[in-house]
Amino acid sequence: MDWSNNRNLTMLVDFYELTMGNGYIKEGVHEKRAVFDMFFRKIPDQAGFAIFAGLEQLVGYLKNLHFSEEDINFLRGKNLFSEEFLDYLKNFRFSCNVWAMKEGTPIFPNEPVVIVEGPVIQAQLIETMVLLSINFQSLVTTKASRICRAAQGRPVMEFGSRRAQSYDAAVLGARAAYIGGCSGTACAISDREYKIPALGTIAHSWVQMFPSEYDAFKAYAETYPDSCTLLVDTYNVLKSGIPNAIKVFDNVLAPMGYRPKGVRIDSGDIAYLSKKARKMLDAAGYPDCTIVASNSLDEYLIRDLLLQGAKVDSFGVGENLITSKSDPVFGGVYKLVAVEDENGVLQPRIKLSETAEKITTPNKKMVYRLYKKDDHEAVADYIAMYDEKVPTEGPITMFDPVNTWKSKTFTDVDIRPMLVEVFRDGECVYDLPDIEEIKAYCKDQIDHLWEEVKRFENPHRYYVDLSEKLWTSKHELLKSFQG
Repeated sequence: MDWSNNRNLTMLVDFYELTMGNGYIKEGVHEKRAVFDMFFRKIPDQAGFAIFAGLEQLVGYLKNLHFSEEDINFLRGKNLFSEEFLDYLKNFRFSCNVWAMKEGTPIFPNEPVVIVEGPVIQAQLIETMVLLSINFQSLVTTKASRICRAAQGRPVMEFGSRRAQSYDAAVLGARAAYIGGCSGTACAISDREYKIPALGTIAHSWVQMFPSEYDAFKAYAETYPDSCTLLVDTYNVLKSGIPNAIKVFDNVLAPMGYRPKGVRIDSGDIAYLSKKARKMLDAAGYPDCTIVASNSLDEYLIRDLLLQGAKVDSFGVGENLITSKSDPVFGGVYKLVAVEDENGVLQPRIKLSETAEKITTPNKKMVYRLYKKDDHEAVADYIAMYDEKVPTEGPITMFDPVNTWKSKTFTDVDIRPMLVEVFRDGECVYDLPDIEEIKAYCKDQIDHLWEEVKRFENPHRYYVDLSEKLWTSKHELLKSFQG
């Protein structure tokens, strides 16, 4: 079930998409075929790669795209739109072609991750939801991947629901975090909607509700003897929390034939406290009792804790994950790159800028990834014209699109297209994988990246280059605007 399917989100558009649509009809160009690219320019946290996510929600939106009578009446009341335009919306049928990366794919700046081709009025209309669906989940999935890699195989639980920017962000953020490697979520509805394991035990308020910390622990152990994890920092971790937890393990769980699952530390010097707690638990005969750490963690804190020898078996991460607090914007954009001429041929379009990074790459395109044949590492992405004949294996020569004197020939490589067809003439032709498949695919694809690309600081720049034909087309257009 898709979280967005219960609601008609067709009107979740920027208003200019409607004013332009009305204008396209007035000018008689609304059915003219156009191609738009979604791409992004900068990887959050100055990382080496991002991860594509949110396609399932975009598909759900496009499948359900229709204007209700309420929508039409609202727009009529604005006194801005022609009846011809309103009639078009009333009888709206999505008929575009859409290509996209698979969810969980590592992606890089300035390469198209979604391509939309179809009547310009339609391709323009869906801009907001293309960006909204992909930007947010790609942001959270990218952050989750960094945090999970910092944990070095230890489980990471997404604890961010109450810090998310909205209830949609809580639900879909949990989905994105799971794709990025998290083991579960605190968000119960995400379990119901997406089968993401919901996890959680007690808050400090539970401990405070009882006459003593021991009474609180005892009550919880008696209620959940087979899954008992106790929060031990309400008063004092080492003087009170751990001793009372051990006492409950001895007096309550052991006589019932159960072993404790864990203790959670949510404050203080986690490296120091976890090492001391580990010794106390081991000495009491509970080496199998895990230690969970939470409290405003991120990838850097987790990495440092492990470097300091913290005895932590798993992590709960909240606000820094669900909001990608250190870099909270995934700057995906949606730009026109080709328009049909009078003969039905797509002609390139380019957006110029005083900033070189903001100059777009024209034409309908395809992205290819080069994998080394010996160890299947991804070594570069190659962007070509959609109708170019690109070989399935090397040799292939690539050159830097800015520093054009730099070139490299790859020989022993397999060359694979990265964009899959999702919609053909408005009909979905892509079988959406389930979330476990997406998560496994994401891990596999990250495993095929160079370790240098995965560094947290100063990662190696992954090569993303244009074909000669595409580069030539772009520079011919640039020259034509120079007079």
